[in-house]
Amino acid sequence: MDAPDTALLDTLNARHGLPGQLRFVAGPGGLPFVHIHNGHAEAQVSVYGGQVLRFRPHEAVSDLLFVSEQATYQTGKAIRGGVPVCWPWFGADPQAQGRPNHGLARTRLWSVASTAALPDGATRLTLALTDTPDTRAVWPHAFELALEITVGVALRLSLSTRNTGGAPFAITQALHTYLAVSDVAQTTVNGLDGCRYLDKAAGAHGTITQQHGAVRFAGEVDRIYTGAPAELDIVDGASNHTLRISAEGSRTAVVWNPGAALAAGMADLADGDHRRFVCVETANAADEVVTLPPGGEHRLVAQMFTVPTRFGGPLPSHGT
Repeated sequence: MDAPDTALLDTLNARHGLPGQLRFVAGPGGLPFVHIHNGHAEAQVSVYGGQVLRFRPHEAVSDLLFVSEQATYQTGKAIRGGVPVCWPWFGADPQAQGRPNHGLARTRLWSVASTAALPDGATRLTLALTDTPDTRAVWPHAFELALEITVGVALRLSLSTRNTGGAPFAITQALHTYLAVSDVAQTTVNGLDGCRYLDKAAGAHGTITQQHGAVRFAGEVDRIYTGAPAELDIVDGASNHTLRISAEGSRTAVVWNPGAALAAGMADLADGDHRRFVCVETANAADEVVTLPPGGEHRLVAQMFTVPTRFGGPLPSHGT
């Protein structure tokens, strides 16, 4: 998709635009984007991938999400940054059939289900994705996905999976949040003290380790934490800024940064970009597999908001 589909944008604005608050525009590569601006914050969403790309509360000095300046905006490719939707599997193809990492949702054009201006001044955008012959060729199940994106004082993402077929299916998934930081070397993730994690970094060979204290970044970090608490704090020590992520429908948290060596081989990251983000992901991954019977539904929720400095600092130890 290169040239913008102006007829599609006109239709979306006529049906779902909210004057002065939400409009559909042509993004890079001609992809349909949503611009949201209300009394609380501004945000940008790519309908392709169902992916939030930017979120900035008005009191924040910069965007809370990281998007690579080298990101690819092309059908069939994933966009590096924001909040990609990993679904119906997280990580490598679980059946080793050569299918793409992180599933199919982040490389499909979603549909716009609804928009709403909420009484508290927030804006809600609901995107949908359903099975097609194309998706069933990759993953042979009938499903309905709904992603509710609420832009207010906080950014709230609610991903609902519904099994519309006649047989059970199992999924893993993640809201793969790229958080902007001033310097990853001065950033910590608090709240995981005492949790066990699967260490997937180079040379770790998938070992199980227990977290002691805050998570720090001195190289590649690729960890799947089990038994994670509902709230985690990301403390940007260089800017004295704290962001809190709260989760529902999840007991797994993924913490990732590629480090300098791995990032150097990633074409959609610029030199030094690895220092400018950390990924703290709300997930059902590793042993936390969600199995849905016919008609069953599961909701995965991530909410992020800034924490006043005086309230920041480490969260209590979760234990084991």
